[in-house]
Amino acid sequence: MQRSERYILTTHAGSLPRPPGLVDMYVRLSRREPVDAAALAAAVEESTQQVVRRQLEAGVDVGNDGEQARESFFTYVQHRMSGFGGASDRQVMRDIVHYRSFLELKLPEFARPMVSLTTAPKAIGEVRYVDRVPLEQECAQYLRILAAEPRRFTESFMTAASPGIVAAAMLNEHYPRYADYVVAVADALRTEYEYIVSQGFVLQLDCPDLAMERHTSFADRPLEDFLAFVDVNVEAINRALAAIPPERVRLHVCWGNYEAPHVFDVPLEDILPRLYRARVGALVLSMANPRHAHEHRAFARHPLPAGMLLVAGVIDTTTNYVEHPEVVADRLERAAEAVGDPRRVLAGTDCGFATAAGLGEVAEEVVWEKLRALRAGADLATSRLLR
Repeated sequence: MQRSERYILTTHAGSLPRPPGLVDMYVRLSRREPVDAAALAAAVEESTQQVVRRQLEAGVDVGNDGEQARESFFTYVQHRMSGFGGASDRQVMRDIVHYRSFLELKLPEFARPMVSLTTAPKAIGEVRYVDRVPLEQECAQYLRILAAEPRRFTESFMTAASPGIVAAAMLNEHYPRYADYVVAVADALRTEYEYIVSQGFVLQLDCPDLAMERHTSFADRPLEDFLAFVDVNVEAINRALAAIPPERVRLHVCWGNYEAPHVFDVPLEDILPRLYRARVGALVLSMANPRHAHEHRAFARHPLPAGMLLVAGVIDTTTNYVEHPEVVADRLERAAEAVGDPRRVLAGTDCGFATAAGLGEVAEEVVWEKLRALRAGADLATSRLLR
């Protein structure tokens, strides 16, 4: 995994906007409606070409395929793994429903066409990785598109769902215990993780379960129960990563990529020591949004382990305000001070911009403005920290 040796590298958390036609096809697929396979493949190819080109134009150093080949950041596993069917009835994040006036304000937004993450399929049988073709096609397509581009990323990454978010959001109706279920998911996902790394990509695991579940499925339970859940999920991650060098993996943790009060979020300090137990080379953390911008202070009490990198979220993915480059630079300087070495800090985003088809808070044009601001801010921080 590349460090910020000569300048602060820029990256993002994975998902990028999909064009309306592709969103429509994914929404119809999620409703079990027929979609022309050739038209879907063509739309994915074109949209992937566009997001790769636009990342390079915006100055992104460590880029990806924008998750254009997936309908969401975790429900895509149903097309690659056995054992899923029906629909989950997942709890809604507590802060969304706690304030009636906020819920009423957001209801029109919830009604727009999107791939639902609260009614994902559930585990109704043995979970195994049974179809590598979509995975292989996704990686091959991205490599082919990269090869056709005259410009190059410094490095490329590919995202994958963590065992914990699959097991937490795709509810269990088959295994006797949650611990059995998450281990089965981890064993299945090992195939995906190892293949992604074998293709030369950095693997990013998307793990909102390690923070967001505190105010979702654990909202009415003691903190200790949630922390025990985190421990089980980190053990599952390490099981799935056993054959992969930690320096080829980065771990993305967030409190939910949605605009809401977030007053019930677990503090980073409560989970940070547990995140350090994961066999990974970098953490990707939210550090820009108003609820978590102060949490760089947690690193003073829980220093980043030697050799581990921090991808600091310095762009908020839930607001259409475009961060001024000076604001981005200020946030990077605070992160560098907290870590103690600017070479161990990359500039990133709090989360993805389109974690499911149709689900996103930021207008497409504004996404690219934000990524250009990320580059400009990283350049300012470079001039102050590395020159």
